[in-house]
Amino acid sequence: MAVALSMGAVFTAVLGVLLVAAETIGLSDGEVNGWIMAAYGIPAVIGFVLTWRYRIPLLFTGNVFIIVFIARLGTEFSWPELVGASLLAGIAVLIMVPLGLTKTISRLLPAPIVFGLLAGAVLPFIVEMFTTLGDERLIIGGAIAVYLVGKVLWEPRVPAILPALVAAVLIAVLSGRVDVGSSGDTVLTPVLTAPEFSLASILTVAPVMLVLITVQANIPSMIFLREQGYAPPERLITLLSGAGTVGSSVLGPVGLSLSLPATAYTAGPDAGPSATRYWSVLMGSIILFAYGLLAGFATLISDVLPAAVLIVIAGLALLGVMSDALKKVTAGPLIWGPLFAFAITLSDLTLFGFGPFFWAIFGGIGVSLLIERPAWRSMQVTA
Repeated sequence: MAVALSMGAVFTAVLGVLLVAAETIGLSDGEVNGWIMAAYGIPAVIGFVLTWRYRIPLLFTGNVFIIVFIARLGTEFSWPELVGASLLAGIAVLIMVPLGLTKTISRLLPAPIVFGLLAGAVLPFIVEMFTTLGDERLIIGGAIAVYLVGKVLWEPRVPAILPALVAAVLIAVLSGRVDVGSSGDTVLTPVLTAPEFSLASILTVAPVMLVLITVQANIPSMIFLREQGYAPPERLITLLSGAGTVGSSVLGPVGLSLSLPATAYTAGPDAGPSATRYWSVLMGSIILFAYGLLAGFATLISDVLPAAVLIVIAGLALLGVMSDALKKVTAGPLIWGPLFAFAITLSDLTLFGFGPFFWAIFGGIGVSLLIERPAWRSMQVTA
């Protein structure tokens, strides 16, 4: 139960990321509701059914790396274009399973370059937290202080984001910043978006989503599960990731996959005896589904709470994402390619109709092939 409640806190933090992303993109309430359903409701059902069937902790979620990636692309492509690219990424995952092309993609687009891009995508959210700190010292400063104390005193038993979230909301209430008179549409009215396809969006979005679903999430999660003595149905997990991504894309571009941090938490020793750890995922999936079912309340949350609460929770939640991305970038063997990908992502570069995320991918690949080819070749051998 403690593990499931802690996962609920993490789900809330990711919801803050999604709400900030939705505001950045300029989505309607119905589109926000649909995106939350895609990120929470659909993966919850898949994870619950798989976990119950195999009695293995298999927690499916909307990939937070992809949510951040999509958020940064919201000013470069239209929402229907992002939906179309997400749909094709899901189809690509489905096709790659029987063809055995996962390793080929990981060779063509090495994970360190993808994580260099992601580090650049995440950084603005974290910077915004500190930029806003000057005007919102109580809420943001208090939440950061509690987060740091939680890191020292309570983790790993309780994620530091949980007391930070409570502190941010409590400070907002005590300072009279909660607008209880605000009204929002709490009825679940998800909007389906007809996909549109453009070459630029497909080449920018689909390859990155493909790597994040397979190389970043599913493969290491299944390795961890095997190390814990489980035998995950690898082929089925990958197929459901692809099918789930395809099916949910019309609600919002969210790659469905196992979550490596959540898998380590729910399938590790802290979750109890090996034979009963799957219960934490069953309960966590129910909480996840409740978030999706009550997606309409998200717009109410964003209306009632001051923006500083969402900004600080999104920033703190993404500190872990940023840390993970930087570790993978600096671990090597590729360094210069990921570094260029990171820098290009943060730029406003536009050439031949393609934006910075596209050039971050190809610039990173080109630099690595040019000046660190031996390291690139070593990755091909071990892939």
